[in-house]
Amino acid sequence: MTRPFRFGVQIHDLPTADWRERIRRIEALGYSTVFLPDHFSDQWEPAAALGGFAGVTDRLNVGTLVYDVDYRHPVVLAKSSATLHAISNGRHEFGIGAGWMETDYREAGMRYDSPGTRISRLDEALQIIRSMWANERTSFEGEHYQIANIAQAAPLPDGERPRILIGGGGPKILKLAGRHADIIGINPKLPEGKVTRDTPKDSSLDRVREKISWVEAGAKAAGRSLADIELNSLTFVVAITDDPKPLREGLAKNTGMTVEQVAECPLFLTGSASELRDRLEKQREETGISYIVIQGADPAVLESFAESIVEPLGGH
Repeated sequence: MTRPFRFGVQIHDLPTADWRERIRRIEALGYSTVFLPDHFSDQWEPAAALGGFAGVTDRLNVGTLVYDVDYRHPVVLAKSSATLHAISNGRHEFGIGAGWMETDYREAGMRYDSPGTRISRLDEALQIIRSMWANERTSFEGEHYQIANIAQAAPLPDGERPRILIGGGGPKILKLAGRHADIIGINPKLPEGKVTRDTPKDSSLDRVREKISWVEAGAKAAGRSLADIELNSLTFVVAITDDPKPLREGLAKNTGMTVEQVAECPLFLTGSASELRDRLEKQREETGISYIVIQGADPAVLESFAESIVEPLGGH
C-alpha cells in the first residue's frame, strides 16, 4: 500500500506578537501538522504551546517531536495528551521517545541512564498511557513504574486515542516502535547523547532500509504489519535551487559523506523543485517514507516549500 504524502513543520518557538498569524499561515499553506520538540533549551513548552495552536486553527494537527519520557511521569503525559486531543477535536499526534540529549539531563540534574534502561522505561510508560486512554482504571506493576488503580486520563473524542509517534535510530527503539506506534520516525542514532559530524551518515539510504527492517520485525512480533505504520522523516536542511552542487559539497565536507549520499539523505532536501518531487516519490517507493517534516524557522522557506512540494504532492 502506498500512503499519500503528508508534510509537517517543526518549530521551537514563534514571535509572541504574531504567533497566531504564523500558525494559521502554516495551516493555510497545506501543511498537515505543526510539531514542537521537548528540550530544556529556550524553546516553548510543548503541551502549553500546542493547546494554543489548536485553539487558533481548525484542521492543523498538533504534535510533539518528541516528549522525553523522563521529563514527565506517564500519568501526567496520559492526562495532558488526552486533554489536548479532546480540545483539538482529535488533532493531537502524540510523539514520545526514550530521551537522548545528555545536556538536558545534566543541566536539569537528572540521571542519564543507559539507552537500554531508558527504552525499557519508555515501553512501560506506553503501556500505562495506552491503558489510561482506554480503561476506566489502570493498575501497573513494573520495574520503573507502579500504578495503583488510577482513573482514566480524560474523555477522548469519539473514543479515538491520539496517534502515537515514536522516532529512533537503533534496533531496540525501532522494534519497540514497531510494537506500539502508528507513526515512526526513521532517525539517525545518537549514541553520544548529541549530534556529531558523523550523525548524518547513519541516515544513508542503506541505513534507512536496515532501520525499517527493525520496525517491521517489531511490528510482526506484535501481530502487526508494516503497512499499518506511517513512516516519517525529519529534514534539517531545505534548499530549493537549480544549482545545489555548492551546498551539497559543503554538507559533504561537514559530514564526511559523499555528494551522492548527501543528495539522497532524508536529512537534506536540496535541488530543484522537480528534482525534489521526483526524489520524494522515489524515496517513498523504495522505503515507504511518506510523512516529511521540515524546519519552520524561516517563513520564506515554508512558503517556497509549500508552493513547490506540498501543493503538488500533498495527499497524493
